[in-house]
Amino acid sequence: MGKKEILFICVHNSARSQMAEGWINARRGDRFRASSAGTEPTGVHPAAIQVMREIGIDISGHRSKSLDEFENRRFDYVVMVCDDRETACPFFPGGKEQIHRAFTDPAACPGSDADVLLCFRKIRDEIGAWIDATFAGP
Repeated sequence: MGKKEILFICVHNSARSQMAEGWINARRGDRFRASSAGTEPTGVHPAAIQVMREIGIDISGHRSKSLDEFENRRFDYVVMVCDDRETACPFFPGGKEQIHRAFTDPAACPGSDADVLLCFRKIRDEIGAWIDATFAGP
């Protein structure tokens, strides 16, 4: 049996969905293959690249992708990682199972560069813990 396919989506495909994609492919790549996309792709946030590199996961080669790129693909799981407060959280119909797990957008965190990095680390760790718990089984 092949790897289960996961699509992580959020609006900009710049932080949360990128970190989730990187986490799955690096830590669960024996059983899953992840992609990510958004409705308004803007580019991968430099802080997302930095905080993932800190834990040994390189997402520097990632790019923001539009949901349109996946229009005719089917996934085992489509995971929306938008914050509950985001009214424009995208939906993608091509999943056998739809999951919504809200994470705060670290790109919206205020403060200094150091404050923003702390926020990105917090969200990275929340995403990683959720992925490890949700996709841990056989």
